[in-house]
Amino acid sequence: MLIGSVAVAGAAAVGIGPRERALLLGFGPGDPAHQYLGYIEGETTLVAPPVAGRLVARPPRRGDRVAKGEKLFAIDTVQAEAEVARATAALAEAQARHDNLLTGKRSEEQEVVRAQRQEVEASLAMAEADLKRQEDLLQRNFTSRQAYDQAESQVSRLRARLAALVAKEHAGDLGARSAEIDAAAALVDQGRANLARAQDRLAELAPVAPEDALIENTFFNVGEWVGAGSPVVSLLPDFRVKLRFFVPEEDMAKAQPGEHVRFTCDRCPTDLTAKITYRSTRAEYAPPVIYSQTARTQLVFMIEARPVATRYSLPPGLPVTVEGFALDRKP
Repeated sequence: MLIGSVAVAGAAAVGIGPRERALLLGFGPGDPAHQYLGYIEGETTLVAPPVAGRLVARPPRRGDRVAKGEKLFAIDTVQAEAEVARATAALAEAQARHDNLLTGKRSEEQEVVRAQRQEVEASLAMAEADLKRQEDLLQRNFTSRQAYDQAESQVSRLRARLAALVAKEHAGDLGARSAEIDAAAALVDQGRANLARAQDRLAELAPVAPEDALIENTFFNVGEWVGAGSPVVSLLPDFRVKLRFFVPEEDMAKAQPGEHVRFTCDRCPTDLTAKITYRSTRAEYAPPVIYSQTARTQLVFMIEARPVATRYSLPPGLPVTVEGFALDRKP
């Protein structure tokens, strides 16, 4: 679980040479009116488990490099694996019920109903024959009216019984009603969602690096108890850096987010550029290092910009000189 980013390599970590000191104080080589002192700042990513547990593995150590997708640590997964097993079993049960409703009754149950129907059909045939014989005898006065009525009643009962068995057999072949099938399908969907959620929780107990990065720090050792949401490692992703520099009030109007600037640093490639992403709204930032009472009283505005299209690694804390603004100061 990624729980946020924090800045590293603040201004206090910046080493300032003679050239940068001159720029800060407003004089020095080149045209200091169009140059601004700053530094590279990195953003670390804190990785933490979503639930509490015992730390069982932490392969990388502080200072190691990790590639995207590489395992960072693992929390005890016994309980999470049990949840996955329960969710898997519940899904299998729901799926079996749904499939059973689609196929109707089992063949063994249908065979019992079919045998009962055949038995009633045979009894009905005999009862109808007996009714016909009683009818002939009654017409010749060789039997009583009561015997005929009994035979007729038996035929009626058997016909009703046969109709009920035929309907039952037909319903078994058709399967369940649509409402029952829909309810069973909903339980299957719910089971799939529960299983996916349990699998996600299991995976979150063994997070991987979201991108190539440096292990900036570790906070727990194997065997220790980790609280839910407590960072285990902090990553410093490659190229997740920004410039932080300072400009005076008269240049703020042209230092707009989205504008590009050029910057230089010691032993860096040429033609490095950055895009302004943030600027302070109040003059509450002073230069990172104070050298005189005059500089102390001169408030400046902080500007942040991200390097554009560079694969050169800019280490946090590296001093930079920002230049190339389209900012023309009036003499």
